[in-house]
Amino acid sequence: MLSIAESAALVEAVSRARSALPGYDANPPVGCAVLTSSGQLVAVAGHGGAGTPHAEVVALSQAGDAARGGTAIVTLQPCNHHGHTGPCVDALIASGVSRVVYAVADPSGHATNSDERLRDAGIDVVADVDISMGHDLLGTWGFAQRLRRPHVTWKVAASLDGRITDEQGASKWITGEPARAMVHELRAHVGAVVTGTGTVIADNPSLNARTSDGSVHPQQPLRVVVGEREIPANSAIMNVTGDYLHLRNRDISTVMQELVTRGIHRALLECGPTLAAAALNAAVVDEVMWFSAGMLLGQGRPAAAVSSPLAQASRWHLLSVQPVGNDVVMHWRVPPADLEGD
Repeated sequence: MLSIAESAALVEAVSRARSALPGYDANPPVGCAVLTSSGQLVAVAGHGGAGTPHAEVVALSQAGDAARGGTAIVTLQPCNHHGHTGPCVDALIASGVSRVVYAVADPSGHATNSDERLRDAGIDVVADVDISMGHDLLGTWGFAQRLRRPHVTWKVAASLDGRITDEQGASKWITGEPARAMVHELRAHVGAVVTGTGTVIADNPSLNARTSDGSVHPQQPLRVVVGEREIPANSAIMNVTGDYLHLRNRDISTVMQELVTRGIHRALLECGPTLAAAALNAAVVDEVMWFSAGMLLGQGRPAAAVSSPLAQASRWHLLSVQPVGNDVVMHWRVPPADLEGD
């Protein structure tokens, strides 16, 4: 049971964690608050991103000697491994705190034996005080740790009859500028944009993130091309700002596992019907952003090369419908395979 001061400190730590770390960062959002031995809040900090000091280290540094005999309230179980920075367990022990409280256990394995080390140092450890909130805060990072793949959004720009190209294969532009600007903002807030070799060869997309005035966005996703075919050296996707990766693998599940090992926990799928179908069939699509333009093409490529009897078709859950210029974007959640149906 937490004291009133500890409960209030946890709320502060959660708030700081939410505001301190961009959602596309490879690290989880973490907040830490420090109370003195009398229960006074003296420091609150959030983790600022990969390579920067962890929330516990920042908060303990702010608290200084006031932390001795006090309590550290952390949203995520303190780490016990050497990465870009040292273990947070070492910092907590050195600070002289007498109690550590955390909301949820770390699913990544980076906190192995952390509780034991703290208790061996004479520190009282209170674990898993708000598991639901902790998982909610971890968001797509926690999702990726549990499932060993990124959370995947499939983005589609299609005509009213579901065509992503016309009969000649042209796709520029089905949707208008406001819709395309929203897509660029989506790209800037994911760790990777994934497409197939067929799309690169046919459409020569850049798949980078640009601002509304056409300049390069300061945050660029990793651009990932999936497939065994060679990509021309002059392809736009290889020659714009940001990192590029060609995974010569046709197994989309394996590709997603590879992305997790690279710290990617949120991915945007922008591709043709073959790769889209593979992703849907492999159950690695979690949500769909479907941009629908007010036009009929009749012929052309469909969004996904799938064929399913009506009785077996997966039914997505509609989250929102929003006008974007003269287009409409529908946001759907794709239920796990075992939850599909009415």
